[in-house]
Amino acid sequence: MDFVIDSPPPEMRHEYHLSMVDRMKDKVDKSVFWSKLLGIVMQQGQKDMVDFFDLLLSPASKILNNWFEGDVLKATLATDAVIGSMAGVHTPGSGYVLLHHVMGETGGQRGVWAYVEGGMGSVSSAISKAALEAGVEIVTNAEVSQISVHHTSGKVQGIVLADGTEVLTSVVLSNATPYRTFVDLVPANVLPDNFLSAIKTADYSSATTKINVAVDRLPQFSCCKDFNPEGGPEHMGTIHIGSESMEEIDLAYREAANGVSSTRPVIEMTIPSVLDKTISPPGQHVINLFVQYTPYKLSEGSWQDSNVRKFFAERCFSLIDEYAPGFSSSVVGYDMLTPPDLEREFGLTGGNIFHGAMGLDSLFLMRPAKGWSDYRTPVKGLYLCGSGAHPGGGVMGAPGRNAASVPV
Repeated sequence: MDFVIDSPPPEMRHEYHLSMVDRMKDKVDKSVFWSKLLGIVMQQGQKDMVDFFDLLLSPASKILNNWFEGDVLKATLATDAVIGSMAGVHTPGSGYVLLHHVMGETGGQRGVWAYVEGGMGSVSSAISKAALEAGVEIVTNAEVSQISVHHTSGKVQGIVLADGTEVLTSVVLSNATPYRTFVDLVPANVLPDNFLSAIKTADYSSATTKINVAVDRLPQFSCCKDFNPEGGPEHMGTIHIGSESMEEIDLAYREAANGVSSTRPVIEMTIPSVLDKTISPPGQHVINLFVQYTPYKLSEGSWQDSNVRKFFAERCFSLIDEYAPGFSSSVVGYDMLTPPDLEREFGLTGGNIFHGAMGLDSLFLMRPAKGWSDYRTPVKGLYLCGSGAHPGGGVMGAPGRNAASVPV
């Protein structure tokens, strides 16, 4: 998968005005891609390729049942197959989502995740620092209200900010969601009907709620004999709560599919302040809860209701109490981001953290829409470079890196 993820998809070029030389170069580039991919396939052999396709197409439950015996271990691994999606462990194709989350690399080690010192904002800060050193001008707190397109040529002309300011340019890159980019920002009657229909009907459903918690002491887990007030190994990794079996995860999913937030939510807890002392006061800690399943629209009530929000947060804290008695009483404050909150505050359509579902029908040559997978768009000069493009979501930067290699 490394080669596929690190390469722009070999999409058909849509610019009919290309010269003979450019068309030949395009054909050569595609031939090189498919030749390399075929070489990788041949190296694997038929048995390994069959195993690979089995992993891609199967539900995560089938893959995990084939490889493991313990319910707790299978459930722990299964959360990576459903993270950020409105899908269950028995959903076909969830095996790929599992692969997508465990094939990463940090510090030369496969399947390893890491904390960013100073919080995730440090990633953006590092990128901005490198950009400034390269001579880039960065403007923040400047909401884009529209992408300008010439009415006759169909080429991008720039952007218009919310305050009316126009920025003229012949190239615009968007790392907003495909829906936000093409439905909200591109003027009406500019895009082909079939393309716009594909963008509108894509799956942006989400089941994710993020709860950031401040506590005055570390949780002490009943299963750990040693008392570690400053933090032990049990506090340094990802802590899984409420997922003792794959059946428990599936039940939580089915509740959300019916518009009900899970009775026993699936919670992934991390405590970055155990390792990073820069993000919390001495003696206190920051805890991140990644929670599923919470539907975008509740069958009863609304996420705008403060009582509904408080009830769900307290349900999560009470579940953690079962594993770490006294956790609820340690909470100093918290901030909760439900799917509608994620959509409103970060522009994530439907609250989907991947800018769209990661099903097999929306990956590679199908992402964000069939025929437009190479970061180009029907608007000449407008490029998509976010998680809604190939190869999808995750903190890896591959969509932007690949988009940067596409000729203008």
